[in-house]
Amino acid sequence: MVTLRFLATGSFLQVVGDTIGLHKGTVSRIVSDVLISLCDKRDEFMKWPRNVDETRADFYHLSGFPNVLGAIDGIHVRIQAPSEDEPSFVNRKGVHSINVQAVCDARGKFTNINANWPGSSHDSHKFRTSQIRMTPSKACKIIIACAILHNICILLNEPDIEDDGVVIDNDGDLGERFFGDQDGRGVRDHISSTYFNR
Repeated sequence: MVTLRFLATGSFLQVVGDTIGLHKGTVSRIVSDVLISLCDKRDEFMKWPRNVDETRADFYHLSGFPNVLGAIDGIHVRIQAPSEDEPSFVNRKGVHSINVQAVCDARGKFTNINANWPGSSHDSHKFRTSQIRMTPSKACKIIIACAILHNICILLNEPDIEDDGVVIDNDGDLGERFFGDQDGRGVRDHISSTYFNR
C-alpha cells in the first residue's frame, strides 16, 4: 500500500511516510523493493502480441485502420534535476525529463516500454535504438512499474475511470494487406496511397 500511495499521489517520500506513520527511510526502502519486484515481473505482464492476425483484427475493429500491430508514442516524464549528467536530461522545452517510448495493443495494454533515455534524446534516435528488456535506471523503474500495474488492472478487468465509452463499429473488412518491401518507407507509401489518396 505504501508504494501504491507513492505512485498514485506523486508525493514526496516524507509526505507518504507522515500520512501512514512510517519513517522516510522505511518508505524509501519499501518503495525501492516493490519497484524492483514489479520490474522483475515485466516479462510476465508485458508481452509482444503472439497472434499477429488477431492483433491486426483488434486494431481494425477499434479504429477501422488495417494492418496495425501496436500503437506507439513517446512522452516526456518530468523528473527532478539529477546530480549526474544533468544537462542531458533537459528536454527541448527546458524541463528535466525521461523520454519514454511505449507500445500498446488495441486494449491499451502495454506490450513494450523503453524508459531509459534522458530528456534531451531525440525520438528518432530512441526509436532506432530501442530494444525489449533494456535495464532502466532507478528513476525509470517507477514508469515501468506503473505500466505493469496498468496491465494488471486490464487483466483483472478493473474499470477505467477515464474510458469515455466510445465504441467504433466496423464492418469486419480488414482492408488490403501489404505484401511488399517491409522497410518503413515502403509501408508508409503503401498506407498513404491506399488510404489517403482516394
